[in-house]
Amino acid sequence: MSQPVAIVLLMVAALIAANLPWSTEKIGLIWRPASGKKSEWIRLGEWLVLFGLVGLAGAGLEYRSQGQLQPQGWEFWVIALCLFAVFALPGFIYYHDLRRRLQKRHHKRAP
Repeated sequence: MSQPVAIVLLMVAALIAANLPWSTEKIGLIWRPASGKKSEWIRLGEWLVLFGLVGLAGAGLEYRSQGQLQPQGWEFWVIALCLFAVFALPGFIYYHDLRRRLQKRHHKRAP
């Protein structure tokens, strides 16, 4: 796999991973909580774990393509976390705002 293709695949994986916590009520995509709904703290924890997994995948791709890992300062990780937060915005907005508005609209139209 060429390096540009690997970068695009990593960005797509990051976009999907950033939105997963808001797309399902299952914890870790496996367990359903006893209350039926995940708390926001669990969603944030899942989001941070997925950030770490995407970071590991990126490090693996870097090692595979270059044979070594470049040292990264704190600035790199802050920018990566901010980019991951921007990637999570569609799922966050859908879960907290758009879904409720669509449900209200659907209930108004139902006879």
